[in-house]
Amino acid sequence: MTESNIENEHNRAKEYAKERGYILNPDERQLETVLRGLARNKERFGAAYCPCRLRSGDPEKDRIIICPCIYHEQEIEEQGFCHCRLFFKKKSE
Repeated sequence: MTESNIENEHNRAKEYAKERGYILNPDERQLETVLRGLARNKERFGAAYCPCRLRSGDPEKDRIIICPCIYHEQEIEEQGFCHCRLFFKKKSE
């Protein structure tokens, strides 16, 4: 995977987080791991599947786990972050 693809995933995630009022994981090491997983999945499978969830191999079924997956909003609401720990709820000021 290329640094350019990782950067593209970072920019995409950052923009989405900004639009939704989230922040990206402040732990740079963990953030980098998730971004690398997203870039790898996009290169291998053609879509940025959540690297923390198992694919079934059926593209129709797996659409629900393309980042941001269908589970992220509920997880962030309940836990403060999504399963991959890519997106976090902003702390109230």
